[in-house]
Amino acid sequence: MKPAWTHYLKGKRRKRGEMNATEAKYAAHLEGQKLLGGVLWFAFEGVTLRLAKDMRYTPDFIVQVADGMLEIHEVKGFWGETGRLKIKMAANLFPFRFRAFRAKAKKDGGGWAIEEFE
Repeated sequence: MKPAWTHYLKGKRRKRGEMNATEAKYAAHLEGQKLLGGVLWFAFEGVTLRLAKDMRYTPDFIVQVADGMLEIHEVKGFWGETGRLKIKMAANLFPFRFRAFRAKAKKDGGGWAIEEFE
């Protein structure tokens, strides 16, 4: 029998609709932005985009910002090749603003590092 902690070595897969700690922290950030008026609405894993016949991309968040624009927000601690490829493909196919957010360490001032995809 494997020790209970071994799932962390491979990266535990979460069920659809279940946030990891970084996504939950980002959702709290979005809630704060709603109170300030910068975000009108958001949903976690609210859409799935079809990129090719058998290829789909479900972004972490779809966000409606104050000007009414819909944005796709991906929250990452680590980027794999497939994840980067999918967001780049989606940015070429769909009329949304695509952005990736990475939590910055407290020693680096905290907050979020942002990468734009066009």
